[in-house]
Amino acid sequence: MSTTFGRDAAAGQGAAPLAVVTVTFSPGKHLAGLVDTLSSASVCETRLICADNGSTDGVPQAMAAERADVDFMPTGGNIGYGAAINAAARHLAAAREAGEIDGEYFLIVNPDVEFSPGSLDRLLECAREHPRAGAVGPRIEELDGSAYPSAREVPTLVTGIGHAVLYPVWPGNPFSKAYKAGENLTTVRLAGWLSGSCLLVRWEAFDAIGGFDERYFMYFEDIDFGDRLSRAGWDNIFCPDSVIFHDQGHSAKKHSRVTVPAHHDSAYRFQADRHPHTWQAPIRAALWLGLKGRAVLAGLWGSA
Repeated sequence: MSTTFGRDAAAGQGAAPLAVVTVTFSPGKHLAGLVDTLSSASVCETRLICADNGSTDGVPQAMAAERADVDFMPTGGNIGYGAAINAAARHLAAAREAGEIDGEYFLIVNPDVEFSPGSLDRLLECAREHPRAGAVGPRIEELDGSAYPSAREVPTLVTGIGHAVLYPVWPGNPFSKAYKAGENLTTVRLAGWLSGSCLLVRWEAFDAIGGFDERYFMYFEDIDFGDRLSRAGWDNIFCPDSVIFHDQGHSAKKHSRVTVPAHHDSAYRFQADRHPHTWQAPIRAALWLGLKGRAVLAGLWGSA
């Protein structure tokens, strides 16, 4: 595991490299696409850290061995997405302190993302224009060219339940419409939360809220992160001038027996945390039963 971040090279450009953290779990062919397009995403030097949750395909290890600007950082097991990001942040602490990486921002990105030219520079410009931006997210396009709704409002209990129950059988129901409110993907704007598949984060804001909540193994960690940023006085800013491409959901489809119950467990945790009082126990119980039932149905339907 490399701990040297090319300070001399960065000094020659007048700036320390920007840390880019990706969580890998046997990413296969996708990681090469991320690495290849990252170089054209910014004029800044970058340093990619593969926070590896137990890859067995050897791809992250090989990439780090081949490239001086990629580090392989094993987390010790499949500890979850948010926990892996936090582990990478701790790993980078000494480099931040020494000025070997950018001390203002870092980028979180999925290994199955590809960047359009200049897209990272657009995110950095947007962040600098919004001094209270704790996180800035790009426009995310699917492989078919459609835009993924990556900047949404935080779900309330009512809209969350209605969406969870009705969306699989009635996608146009009013609860799902409310859940997906704020999906304007054409203008720079505030959002309740931004997709964790690509997220430029201000170090100060990340430290202020303690990073990601590690109780979320997968799903809802980005919703929780964005909500806690807002509650702490930071902004989540959507920047449509920055465009990335995401092979959305390929891994989830392969591991649905794990991802479907994880999705529902995370949905319960998110709402239970926001309804913690003793008098709200019946709400939590009803929510738990409803989500467990939906998880069974979702497993039969093959979707989360």
